[in-house]
Amino acid sequence: MSMSQARLDVAADLLALLNDTTTEPRIDPQLEALTLAVAADLPVLLWGEPGIGKTAALQQLAVALDLPLTTVIASVHEPSDFSGLPVIGDDPAVQGVPMAPPDWAVRLARAGRGLLFLDELSTAPPAVQAALLRLVLERRVGALRLPAGVRIVAAANPRSSAADGWELSPPLANRFVHLQWAHDHDVVVRGLGGTWPLASLPRLDPDRLPEAVAFARRAVCGLLATRPALVHRLPDNEARRGGPWPSPRSWEMALRLVAFATAAGTSRDVLSMLVRGTVGDGPGLELLASMDRMDLPDPETLLADPAAARLPERGDLRQAVLDGVVEAVRRRPERARWDAAWAVLVRALEDGAPDLVVVPASTLAALRRADWDVPAAIERLAGVVSLGRQADRAAARVRAAAGAGR
Repeated sequence: MSMSQARLDVAADLLALLNDTTTEPRIDPQLEALTLAVAADLPVLLWGEPGIGKTAALQQLAVALDLPLTTVIASVHEPSDFSGLPVIGDDPAVQGVPMAPPDWAVRLARAGRGLLFLDELSTAPPAVQAALLRLVLERRVGALRLPAGVRIVAAANPRSSAADGWELSPPLANRFVHLQWAHDHDVVVRGLGGTWPLASLPRLDPDRLPEAVAFARRAVCGLLATRPALVHRLPDNEARRGGPWPSPRSWEMALRLVAFATAAGTSRDVLSMLVRGTVGDGPGLELLASMDRMDLPDPETLLADPAAARLPERGDLRQAVLDGVVEAVRRRPERARWDAAWAVLVRALEDGAPDLVVVPASTLAALRRADWDVPAAIERLAGVVSLGRQADRAAARVRAAAGAGR
């Protein structure tokens, strides 16, 4: 063995030590969102600045999930690399001209499973993006259909930081779950020290699968039934068209993600990343708010038995319940219902923030009929309402003084 070869062998040993890393369970919302979307068999697009660790995350994910990783740099390929090359057979008039797939697609088909990583998607020209449409949606490359065990993840840099970047075409963008990928200081430091977060598929509760599907359908259909304008809304801005936006296709993806997140008991932060990355920020936040209200108690149930009322802990949800109770009385004003509403407000005062009761109590008081006696419960709320009105008047004086001093 020559001296040069011996030195290269030592260098290889050092490289092996540097590449010898471990993983540990660690809360990482963006990694959890990625693995859940992969489990749901939806194409994912990671957006992030160059060098942020998108490729490294995919390599770790492939190892953790025991999936062979196939990386395809979209920007250096021709459209025919994704749509297939025509191959003329013995009798084209009878057999036709099949579209032969590239070698990487054949390897994936033979393996039966794998992680296909489409890198630098935002630097792929429009013709290549058009050729990718069928691959991302139908998993077809030429005449070859990729097996069900293949998952697709792509990565892109924002146009401002991409070399010769293009905006994603709306049809291609609408086929992905868009995740903003950012570095976490602690994760990077610990990872460079040799320990990275463990990427693992979500644990789905088999007993919750029917419930998860029913909940997801009720959530999405309930929102779209009351907000039909959200079913399809193509953004006017070209840049926003290259991101997540609502369409029947992306709502179907959102529904699937809600079902998977429900079955896995996923945190609200992770679910928020996923639904906003599928239908956009505005519609996604509306869906989350609608889901929060799905499990709120029925105002009529509370009015029927105020003593058994169980109110949400979260302030905004509690406020929504109290407003709903008062609105129910306004729609059907009866003495017994008015008294019951006061009893519900007293329950809210006993185990929650007093300020949440001020507006509902004031509104409910205004609904009193002349022949209705004032219930004893009002005495317990009178101080709160009085303090609330004093605070409002004080705030108005401060605003008036500030305006006069300009």
